[in-house]
Amino acid sequence: MLRRKPTRLELKLDDIEEFESIRKDLESRKKQREDVDVVGASDGEGAIGLSNDHKSREQMINDRIGYKPQPKPNNRSSQFGSFEF
Repeated sequence: MLRRKPTRLELKLDDIEEFESIRKDLESRKKQREDVDVVGASDGEGAIGLSNDHKSREQMINDRIGYKPQPKPNNRSSQFGSFEF
């Protein structure tokens, strides 16, 4: 295997400006989300959202991924089939 020198990466002014603009955009979005959360919590909506029970959270996830669980029957014939002796 041939050995070569590491490739040199140069940081340009355009790259720095692009990074700063993206970072500022992300920070402003984060602040907007926090403001919405604070306003929602003061209206009482945030408290309701946080106090959802576990089943409703599962239901939301199942709806999002398109999973429709079938209820399991709890009798022995469904587990082992219908054997007759």
